[in-house]
Amino acid sequence: MEIATSRPLPARPYSLPNLLTYGRIVAVPLVVACMYGQIILEGGVWLRWVALILFVAAAVTDFLDGYLARTWGQQSSFGRMLDPIADKLLVSACLLMLAADHTIYGWSLWAAIIILCREILVSGLREYLAELRVSVPVTRLAKWKTSLQLVAIGFLLAGDAGDAVVMTSVYLGFPLVTFTGLTLLWVSALLTLYTGYDYFRAGIHHLIDE
Repeated sequence: MEIATSRPLPARPYSLPNLLTYGRIVAVPLVVACMYGQIILEGGVWLRWVALILFVAAAVTDFLDGYLARTWGQQSSFGRMLDPIADKLLVSACLLMLAADHTIYGWSLWAAIIILCREILVSGLREYLAELRVSVPVTRLAKWKTSLQLVAIGFLLAGDAGDAVVMTSVYLGFPLVTFTGLTLLWVSALLTLYTGYDYFRAGIHHLIDE
């Protein structure tokens, strides 16, 4: 990974790509509220499905905002700053709620911890390098990592409700949906370690020079 001096971009706070990013941020408390209602307030399982639908819609905007910004030439400094923040908010909030309802439990908690710690590390590195007017470009592997995290969380949000549907429809006595989600979570955690090291290695000479 190469770190380059950042080039100024227009802010464009009201462009469609940035509006989609705002929508992803707004979805975070809505997803959390649905899960809280189902887990803590012991609401109906329908709340879990609503949370999943909202999450999937938010995850789709993660692809659309970047695609539209590149296609329409609407890339902006504001979007570059806000997009990873929206991703981190969505992923972190969902991981915490999934741990609260024991969908993520035992050894799988380490996968969630790895993901959360990496996000904090990279955010701190980005903030420090931004003061030096140095940008940290998002690599293709990091984008795949984020996509895999979103897919894993989608399976885990379905959780027991999804397992019940699969077991009933195919007569499978195995929690396939949850198992798939946990497996993908571990894979994304391993990618998280690699990309986090890659970011740190790319910025280490700036840290040493300073």
